[in-house]
Parts: sequence; C-alpha cells; structure tokens
Amino acid sequence: MTSKNRFYQGPVTDHFNGERFFVPGHIYDKSRSDMMKWTKETKAKWPRHYPSPHKPEVQQRVDGLRSTFIGHASYLLQVANTNILIDPVFANRASPLSFAGPRRVNPPGISLAHLPHIDIVLVTHNHYDHLDKANLWNIERRHAPQFVAPLGVDTNIARGRKRPARIHTLDWHQSFRHGDITIHAVPTYHWSARGLNDRRMTLWCSFVIETPKGTIYHIGDTGFGAGEFSKRVRRDFGPVALAHIPIGAYEPRWFMKDHHVNPEEAVQIFQDCGAANAIGHHWGTFQLTNEAIDQPERDLAIALDKAGIPAKQFVAFRPGQVFEL
Repeated sequence: MTSKNRFYQGPVTDHFNGERFFVPGHIYDKSRSDMMKWTKETKAKWPRHYPSPHKPEVQQRVDGLRSTFIGHASYLLQVANTNILIDPVFANRASPLSFAGPRRVNPPGISLAHLPHIDIVLVTHNHYDHLDKANLWNIERRHAPQFVAPLGVDTNIARGRKRPARIHTLDWHQSFRHGDITIHAVPTYHWSARGLNDRRMTLWCSFVIETPKGTIYHIGDTGFGAGEFSKRVRRDFGPVALAHIPIGAYEPRWFMKDHHVNPEEAVQIFQDCGAANAIGHHWGTFQLTNEAIDQPERDLAIALDKAGIPAKQFVAFRPGQVFEL
C-alpha cells in the first residue's frame, strides 16, 4: 500500500507509522469542538506595536559564543567563527496569507539585509512562525548556506523552486557535522503542519549544538510531558552552556499544554538540562494564544524567584538583545 505522505517516505519506526510522525503515548490532535471552544475564549488585546529598545552591532564573525535574538524563535548564533541562523522568520505575518494571520508587532532584531554571511540554517519544524519559506530562499540566494532540518521538512523548503539548495535532513538522535561543530536532532513534544491535510507528515525536533565554546540547546516548541527529553540532553551531552527555551504561547493551558510549555515548565527544563544560562523566546512578536504580550516575562520572573534562580541566568529576550559568553 502506497503511503499518503507526500513529504517523506521511509521505514516504520518507533515514532513514524509509515504515514505520520508521533511521540509514543503523547496526545496530539485537538477535536473540532476543542478548537471552537478555544476561539470563544477571551484573548488579551496586544498593542499594534511593541518595539524593542535593543539595536545590536552586527559582527561578521565571532571566535567565542554570541547569540543575537532576531525575534519570536529566530536567532543568529555565532560560535567558533561559524554563523548559524535558527528558525529565521522575517515575514510580516506568521501565516500562509499576506493579509491575515498573526502579525508581527516589532521588526526583526537584525534585518535580512544586515545579516553577516550565513554558513548554516537550522529549521526545527514547518509551522509558519518557524519556517518562513520565501525568506529562506532569499537567504539561500544571498548566502548559499547548508540547511539542516528534520525529516520531510526539506520538501517544504524545496517545493516550487527550480534552484536546488543544500538541505540535510535528520531523524531524532541523528547528527550532522560542520567543521568543529556537531548538530544533533533530539525529540520534542510538538507536531507539524503547513496546511489542513498534512498534520504530522514531517518531523519536528530540538537541536543540540556541540561546539568548541560549549553546548547550545535550542528548543523551537515543546510541551513538557514528563520532562524526560531535557533530562536526556544533560545525560547524553553534559551541562549546557546556553539554552534557548520557549516561554510564550501557553494560554489557555487546557488547550496548549501538550505542545507549548509555560514559564514555570521552562524553568524546569532549564534545571533539567543543566543549563548555565538561558534565553526565553517565543513571546512578544506574534500573538498566537490568549495571554497578554508581557505575561510570559512576568510569569518567568515569578517562576525563577520560586525556584531560587537568579534572574540574570534566564532572561526573556527582546528582539536585538545579545548574549555573549
């Protein structure tokens, strides 16, 4: 029998049934009644503009470790003289439509035109707030980087384009090496889709990036589950120098908890993976859920205080803000 999956064809595994990807035992698909219930709940009103005060000076190369927050879940990671873009979204809307869908309320912390030369682009999954296809191809034309993405996402990136890109795909627990840097795809509690009929037909992941300057753990989106994935990162890779951890898009909890952590769970991930420092992202740029624009930052401060963790170790970043080690 031919698989209905038009994005990925591969053997059945413990997280792929021949048509769709999954985490064993995890709840994924919400019902239509759940969706209708959520749409009737009150959403906090966001401002039309929420500008960031940070204006970074772009460096062409960095020998040490420098992570510049572009916005939402997008980063310019510069480490050991290698420039890595992660989930780069420069579009005005996180949507397949130019006139509808979540609208950006602040400009990217670094514009597309001011990026240094990009060596690698990492994409965690294919949701529109993480995979900005048009601008991925702008990046490809300008920089010809190596793309690294989970299984099937190469089809999302390449579809409709005649010009080939260098795209390397990874299953969970597979790795890609670039010079002195090794990129590992690791599991996360999430899902994938670009349309109405392709749910979970491509894989999603987090990335562990081993470098001469320390290990970076980047989570695009995840639910908390039993917390085993972040604990496994510490067990397999040792302490983490820097973690990029989502802290937003978490209300209402009855609907979002399987796919997005809240700040208290983000702090638990920070502790479980043994991170020395963390950046909080996935907040303050696109309104995806019900909480107020600054609620993630406020809830993170409460969670850190409750856990006895200094606020400077885990900061909710604004676009253009820079971490240097």
